[in-house]
Amino acid sequence: MSVTTLSPRRGCLASFENAYAVAVQLRETTGTDQYVIGTGDPLQPFRVSRRKPSLPGSVYAMVA
Repeated sequence: MSVTTLSPRRGCLASFENAYAVAVQLRETTGTDQYVIGTGDPLQPFRVSRRKPSLPGSVYAMVA
């Protein structure tokens, strides 16, 4: 399945805004800083991590 045939809902769920909202929720729940990281993968362009990545250019936001 190509990226162009994916559901529009996937685009919403995989958005920066959604990743940031998840990071905020995790920060509130765990008390641990969270990072929104760009992956370069069109299926999952952003992910949330509690570990700061080694490549500083991949961090889109830090929720402290």
